[in-house]
Amino acid sequence: MEQTRVIVSPSPHIHSGDSISRNMYNVLIALIPAFAFSIYQFGWQSLLVTAISVGMCCLTEWFITTVMLHRKCYLMDGSAILTGVLLAFNLPSNLSWWIILIGAFVAMGIGKMAFGGLGNNIFNPALVGRVFLLISFPAQMTTWPVANHLTNAVATMDATTMATPLSLMKSVIKGAPNASLDQLPDAFSLFLGLNPGSMGEISALALLIGLIYLLCTRTITWHIPVSILAAVAVLSGAFWLVNPTMYASPLVHLCSGGVMLGAIFMATDYVTSPMTKGGQIFYGVLIGAITVAIRTWGAYPEGMSFAILIMNAFTPLINVYTKPKLFGDKVKKQEVKK
Repeated sequence: MEQTRVIVSPSPHIHSGDSISRNMYNVLIALIPAFAFSIYQFGWQSLLVTAISVGMCCLTEWFITTVMLHRKCYLMDGSAILTGVLLAFNLPSNLSWWIILIGAFVAMGIGKMAFGGLGNNIFNPALVGRVFLLISFPAQMTTWPVANHLTNAVATMDATTMATPLSLMKSVIKGAPNASLDQLPDAFSLFLGLNPGSMGEISALALLIGLIYLLCTRTITWHIPVSILAAVAVLSGAFWLVNPTMYASPLVHLCSGGVMLGAIFMATDYVTSPMTKGGQIFYGVLIGAITVAIRTWGAYPEGMSFAILIMNAFTPLINVYTKPKLFGDKVKKQEVKK
């Protein structure tokens, strides 16, 4: 009788068609509207900043992986490219090229490769590079170019730099003379992105288009973005109701700074965010709460980057306490007690 060989292989046995490269390139596609708008607002300098950032990130990963670790380098999976783009989106478009190179090297060398490469990093690499530059070069990182559509309108002002809505909000909270929330752009202008700021974070509309694409392609789920935005809206709204002359409205908070970019593209990083749905909601709520707290009482006008990095550190703990119970786990515990 002929014997049939049965081969038992480890799971998964059915492939969903999902892959690292597919997810990475889906995120890059979702970033196209924001990238196009940054070019419209700040000119081709935005393209140069992005090219320098992406090039240095790829070069750093290749050098460390191939030359230092003697391993095969998978640049085409898109992870290094995505880190470079996200870092560029967190930078002013007038930042010096050598500062961009330092930030990209720190993002990849320290934020990612020092932990063992893709899938092993604790913190979001792009935010590691951004915060490093913010602490090391605070003046350059907070000097914002005026958008193209505002250049003619501010002929009597400095045509190179302009205060961001967040810096104006911080000035009002600190009681700076002649500072008033009436000087803020209207919520619709902030929603469209007609204001100074980092390259990829100014247009809430462009970022929301990217969110819709990511949700439709199931690259991410709604839990983290919605929980962050809801927490920011609720907490900033509470402050606004108490004192609307000192604290900006929830719409201003949601449409200014890095809230949209962080909630949609940074906090949803697979490696550094919780795995369970409940954990993701808890993670997102705390990011939103920390962001509002730093914006209100902190030294920096913006708190999104710090909030995400803080919660990245707590992700392993959140995973432990929100992991689902194993099938039959209760029965096994009862048997152990007997």
